Amino acid sequence: MTAILTNLFDGVAYGMLLFVLACGLAVTLGLMNFVNLAHGAFAMAGGYVCMVLVNRMGWPFFAALPLAFVSAAAIGIALERTLYRHLYARSHLDQVLFTIGLTFMSVAAVDYIQGSSRVFINLPAALQGQFDVFGVGIGRYRLMIIVICGLLTIGLQMVLAKTRFGSRLRAAVDDPRAASGLGINVPQVFAFTFAFGCGLAGLGGALSAEILGLDPYFPLKFMIYFLIVVTVGGSSSITGPFLASLLLGIGDVAGKYYVPKMGPFVIYTMMIVILIWRPNGLFGRAAAR
Repeated sequence: MTAILTNLFDGVAYGMLLFVLACGLAVTLGLMNFVNLAHGAFAMAGGYVCMVLVNRMGWPFFAALPLAFVSAAAIGIALERTLYRHLYARSHLDQVLFTIGLTFMSVAAVDYIQGSSRVFINLPAALQGQFDVFGVGIGRYRLMIIVICGLLTIGLQMVLAKTRFGSRLRAAVDDPRAASGLGINVPQVFAFTFAFGCGLAGLGGALSAEILGLDPYFPLKFMIYFLIVVTVGGSSSITGPFLASLLLGIGDVAGKYYVPKMGPFVIYTMMIVILIWRPNGLFGRAAAR
């Protein structure tokens, strides 16, 4: 039982991490109807910024995390203003081809600058190791991830559902011309939303570096995980990707623990079963947009 509970805890932590990494893609794809397959490149950028600040410049880990968010958001808004904004009205195929090309460019650039070695972030002593609660091993770093990601999830849901900006974003996506007629600055709303999604990816990349490792091929290795989370959860809300992340995180950890030889296939099996049952995802809209 203690082993089951420990795996459950690790699965929840991994699922929370998947959600923070993928929720930016859920925002751009679900709320902005833009397919950004370069999402992992922004996560990688945030991870490397945090690694350089902590490992090479001696910054405290918690001071480097906001910089990871800000740096990825700054790169995102710069690319959105110069490149991405011209693709909003283009087909999804054009968006996919462009963002895939951007991903390969980022991989080559990071490999040239940082090298291809896998790196990890030096954690403070307070976040290392674990403690036992009734025999269940609770990793300190994973507990911190659950707390941070849980607070981010609640805050993001409240912003999108309860604030004026959330209503403006939904209006801008549903009918940009009508939203502009009502005085909503649609390009500005899209730019801020895109930058915020990229910032979340950067924060997720910084938090995941210690667990997943960081190398130039990070965007390619985990692109499929981001897409699975958004596809299984449905791209019309944040709740769907959140629940999908938890479900897939727990399933992935349990599969690799109990059936190591078949572990990597568990998450894909779960995806196929869920999509057969719910073709539009757990919380997807019945009609395609």
